[in-house]
Amino acid sequence: MKLPSASSLSSAPCYRGSHHPDIIDTPSAPAQQALIHGLSRVFGIHLNSDPNTPDCRFLSDLSLLFRQQRVDAEHPLERHDQPWSNVYLVQYGILRLFREAPSGKTAIHHFFSEGDLVWPVFGRSRTARNTLCLTSVTPATLWAADFTAFRSALQNHGDGVWANFALALTEELAELTSMREFRKQTLPAKERYTLLLEEYPELLKRVPDNQLASWLGVVPATFSRIKSALRSAP
Repeated sequence: MKLPSASSLSSAPCYRGSHHPDIIDTPSAPAQQALIHGLSRVFGIHLNSDPNTPDCRFLSDLSLLFRQQRVDAEHPLERHDQPWSNVYLVQYGILRLFREAPSGKTAIHHFFSEGDLVWPVFGRSRTARNTLCLTSVTPATLWAADFTAFRSALQNHGDGVWANFALALTEELAELTSMREFRKQTLPAKERYTLLLEEYPELLKRVPDNQLASWLGVVPATFSRIKSALRSAP
């Protein structure tokens, strides 16, 4: 029996060569375009097809301040006793914001993930009296810009732009922090863990248990016991 030639064989596109005419080569979006889309979400600006609108020009100019940065897990981005000088847009990965005591004990205040903008909210953080640290939890792809230049760009964009932006994000962070502290004082550890499951399921998959335990305000052994008990519950 004569076998069909290779050119006459029918196969799914995934089995064909990368230059086969049936394969549609779809170019990925340029990195700068991904940055602009990330900034548009942060500022609540709807992008359209006209790049000459004031909002599109603002985002395009703002994006020029940022540089892409890829870091490994546990890479220190900002340290205590040093001025926090950058603003970060998280493209991929998780960062943790924390304070570290001279004894080495840490208090984790917040986790940031994809789409979050991280910046030195408190004036003290921009000085040598800074007590906050920022470190990657997972390997991360970030966009970093000088904070002073970033703030100046917003201030020059129009009256109240910087004030409204800073107020909205500061209020959000303050609300999340105060609610977590309230729960630490009023809810048992099991209920706090249950709320973590409901509100931040992705963190449980991507953040080490000892860091989540610190964030919830429980010792690692308690966190592990609650986690195991809930897993085995019917």
